[in-house]
Amino acid sequence: MATLTDPRPERAVYRDGGRSTRRDRDDRDVTGTLATVPTTGHANGGHRARRRRDEAASDGRVAPTRAGESNEDMLDALLRAQVPSRPTMTRAILTGLLLGTGLVLASPGCADEGVGDPCTPEQEYDPSFLGFDEKEVNVESKSFQCRTRVCLVNHFRGRTSCPYGQSADQTAPSGAQPCKIPGTQDAVTGLTNQNDPASFRDSRRKSLVPAQCVDRNKDRAVYCSCRCADINGERPGDQVFCDCPDGFTCEPLVTSIGKGNEGLTGSYCIKSGTAFNRDSACNQGDCDPVTKKCD
Repeated sequence: MATLTDPRPERAVYRDGGRSTRRDRDDRDVTGTLATVPTTGHANGGHRARRRRDEAASDGRVAPTRAGESNEDMLDALLRAQVPSRPTMTRAILTGLLLGTGLVLASPGCADEGVGDPCTPEQEYDPSFLGFDEKEVNVESKSFQCRTRVCLVNHFRGRTSCPYGQSADQTAPSGAQPCKIPGTQDAVTGLTNQNDPASFRDSRRKSLVPAQCVDRNKDRAVYCSCRCADINGERPGDQVFCDCPDGFTCEPLVTSIGKGNEGLTGSYCIKSGTAFNRDSACNQGDCDPVTKKCD
């Protein structure tokens, strides 16, 4: 932890219970009688000072006046007697604030930087989009849902917002609801023009949305991620990469996207134990609202 010093040292109002600092006298920001207690040897001022001295002595706050003691000495005694606890309180509060600041400054930042946070791919806000293919990897950059700005769809099937899918005529399995656009009640129709019932993006599938795979459901295959190495498994200094947090591994996913997108190729952080195996992926069946729940 970095050593912090008082950013306003002169705000430590008193030192060892003695007289106030110059700034405190000028600002009058302490409780006491700085504006009224006389500081000269004027007769009336001296009389008032002696009277206050005598009152303080009768209350046991200060010792009685000694012979030859000046008005300035009496003033110092009065100031010491009237506000003995203010400096301690001010210093304690200031110390507490500084300690809290030190803890904030010294505490490490979020180690995962949002890796693993849930995200909904932008394609799912399109009513004609019928879902992803588990044989593909989709990297959505500049995603404002993710602190990492990358929403990763790693060999996932269907829609994250519709775990059980729907038939070509928009009928959902028993116990589930037909697919909707996230955050709305708008149907997923498969139509490119919602006013034209014949404008299916895929005339064969129409409104068919497949169910998610049990072993590669949205929690295991779709989430915020970040690029942890380039296409060669290296991390050249002229590019930005991340360190995968605990529970994640750096896995090669994207070998080619197209000209102009070379910065997206390479490896990404994926949840440990979820690497895609084409021989065994989606072999545990489809998500089902009764027998194999995935929501």
